[in-house]
Amino acid sequence: MPAPAQSYPYYELLNQPPTYMAQPVSGKHPQGLFVLFFTEMWERFSYYGMRALLVLYVVNALQMNDKYAQDGVYGSYTGLIWLTPILGGYIADRFWGNRRCIIIGGFLMAAGQFLMFISASNYANPDLAHAIMWGGLGVLIIGMGFFKPNISTLVGQLYPQGDRRLDSAYTIFYMGINLGAFIGPLICGGLGNQYDESGKAILGVFKWGFMSAGLAMLVGTLAFIWLKNKYIVDPAGKGLGITPNKLMVREGEDTRKPESTQSSLAQVAIWAGIAVALFLAFMFLGGQDWISAFIFSVAAAVSGLIIFDRSLTPAERGRILVIFISAFFVIFFWAAFEQAGSSLTLFAERNVNRAYVVNTQLGTVILFLVAISAVLYYFLQRIMLIPTELKRVFGGLAIAAILLAIYYYIQGTPYNLKEIPASWFNSVNSMWLILAAPFLSQLWQWLGKKNIEPSSPKKQALGLLSLALGYLLIAYGVKDVAGSVSMLWLLGLYFLHTIGELCLSPIGLSLVNKLAPARFTSVLMGVWFLSNAVANKFGGKLGALLPSKGPTSFAGYTINNLYDFFMLFVVMSSVAALLLFLLSYWMEKRMGTVK
Repeated sequence: MPAPAQSYPYYELLNQPPTYMAQPVSGKHPQGLFVLFFTEMWERFSYYGMRALLVLYVVNALQMNDKYAQDGVYGSYTGLIWLTPILGGYIADRFWGNRRCIIIGGFLMAAGQFLMFISASNYANPDLAHAIMWGGLGVLIIGMGFFKPNISTLVGQLYPQGDRRLDSAYTIFYMGINLGAFIGPLICGGLGNQYDESGKAILGVFKWGFMSAGLAMLVGTLAFIWLKNKYIVDPAGKGLGITPNKLMVREGEDTRKPESTQSSLAQVAIWAGIAVALFLAFMFLGGQDWISAFIFSVAAAVSGLIIFDRSLTPAERGRILVIFISAFFVIFFWAAFEQAGSSLTLFAERNVNRAYVVNTQLGTVILFLVAISAVLYYFLQRIMLIPTELKRVFGGLAIAAILLAIYYYIQGTPYNLKEIPASWFNSVNSMWLILAAPFLSQLWQWLGKKNIEPSSPKKQALGLLSLALGYLLIAYGVKDVAGSVSMLWLLGLYFLHTIGELCLSPIGLSLVNKLAPARFTSVLMGVWFLSNAVANKFGGKLGALLPSKGPTSFAGYTINNLYDFFMLFVVMSSVAALLLFLLSYWMEKRMGTVK
């Protein structure tokens, strides 16, 4: 049993005396996985719901141009929000542990969303709204740093070392991520992205989308606080995430290694100097803005600091190099994939025929959602144990929803939809993922039993190839088309991107947990997300190439129309897929028995 809570002074407020219970023997995934699944679902609801509105809010309510909205705001925000997890991972590893960081991060992100609500409430005063918006984005960026790497790390700690269910567990966890990402844009977009009879955005409703994102973040954080002590435990029933990860040692690791990721203050000073030099080079030689220069220089310096840590053995360094190479190629994937929230959202608003008429009863819509939820719940309870407390909550919500539907039937309340809001297309990827994730999870397990499962690097190469095919499809759809295109082309693109995402992202999270030394787990999870920071800022710059007001160019390539724009991503993703596939053989040798 762990020491009493009072032995850990950092946790007296946030971690009450725990009442741990050993995980029951079962073929299902543990209850702790569902708690993390549920918590992350609400956090992703908050993030993706707000992200679906961000570019539309900046362009329509704040009346900024496309380039500023996509690169200056969207690219900078989504880049910086993936940069801070390296700090949150370090603090968890060295000082606070995963749990406290998750709770602090959750409350900070809720506060950031409420600041976005205040910003949108003052859209009539653009200067004030703009300033408050950046304040809200700043708080969200810091909160994400505490939250994201630590909840992902806890998933891997629920299982014994070498458990072959880990890839499956991360795929299921990833389904939770995308369940939130599916619901978020629908709710936040439905409340905050509305159009008048002339097709113009209604500016006064953006605030309600941001408000719902803040409430969702509160729900997820409070649920974690409620259930963490009972269910966030290892197979023996010992609490996870309470003590700093520097105290953890996996079987076979040298317990005499220094605990710090820094071998000396001199080494830190050297890499800090390198970071400053790189920052200046990016600014004055590379012509980058200060946010781009900051993200790129920090990513390079932190990676160097870790890989040259003197406490690493040659075998550990080889495995960490595999993580870094994988993370490098992930940059090209996410730079293209994250167009969903920027250029593809503007494409959906301006170039896609979104007309879709629905005339029905609101009660029917509610019962339809209850039915979908029941099917999802049935699947989830077959593959993992669900805490009794949440079963009761879900049962109560189902009864309340049915009673509400009956009330709306009695009132005769209609539900009318004339066209699909552009923000709703941010949910399509997650819809496909929820449908496809169970099949791909089972596929990896089946291939594993047959000893023919592809290695993690090869899965990621397949992911990049699927991404390229998605852009090739939409490029064909817009070629030689003068007016709006069918939404089916966009739905097809998101399907192929979803298959690519399932081959790459959850597999990458699992790879970090399998290859990272225990004392580096959270900080290396932060490094993994660091690649997302670079990718999102790079993606913002690529999104700004959308030829909305004339031709643009990139590295000598002229972009005259949407076809040229989409073909840029086809070429970039295809080349990255080929290179990663070729490198995968070298990477597999460094991975040893890990697949």
